[in-house]
Amino acid sequence: MSKQTILGRVTQLAKANIHALLDQAEDPQRMLDQLIRDYTDNIREAEEAVAATIGNLRLMEQDHREDVDAAREWGAKALAASRKGDELRAAGQTAEADRFDNLAKVALGRQLRSEKEASTAEPAIAAQTEVVQQLRTGLDRMKDKLTELRAKRDELVARARTAHAQNTMLDAVKSIDVLDPTSELARFEEKVRREEARALGKQELAASSLDAQFEQLETLTDSAEIEARLAALKG
Repeated sequence: MSKQTILGRVTQLAKANIHALLDQAEDPQRMLDQLIRDYTDNIREAEEAVAATIGNLRLMEQDHREDVDAAREWGAKALAASRKGDELRAAGQTAEADRFDNLAKVALGRQLRSEKEASTAEPAIAAQTEVVQQLRTGLDRMKDKLTELRAKRDELVARARTAHAQNTMLDAVKSIDVLDPTSELARFEEKVRREEARALGKQELAASSLDAQFEQLETLTDSAEIEARLAALKG
């Protein structure tokens, strides 16, 4: 897996927009449980990729150490062969001295090759080390996001349950005929007004009866006056 592919995936997962997903949730608990499972699987997959990258880095470092050790060993062998050749040449054993000098050259060639391999691997090791650091940082972000997601899940589920309970209570209240004290007062007031009206009606009725009596009395008085005057005329 290439550096760009791994980092791209880690970055994409680390930047998951949790709040946007929560806004679209119709069943928050089920959605978040699934999201947590998916995100955990993504982290596990990313961890495997990072582990493989770290493993490759350790192999490169091991090969580099072996090249460095080999270069040092071949250098020591070249030095030993060269000194042995010098000793043999000083003793007049030219042919044998040449053989050891040739061995020294072979050892120096091996040393040079090991040094080149070690030198070539160093930039790659440095780059791979940087990649591993970036991947670890990305994984830490993902794990932080997972912790945030779990906390948000608990919060949202609690809020959803509270809202559901409130809605259930309000729906139940709507189905109950709750007595309105003010409406009862209005009904009582209307009853009082009817009683007052009936009393007024009785008063008017009583007043009408009294007026009729006085009118009758006035009629009788007039009749008496007329009879009295008639009698006076005749007398």
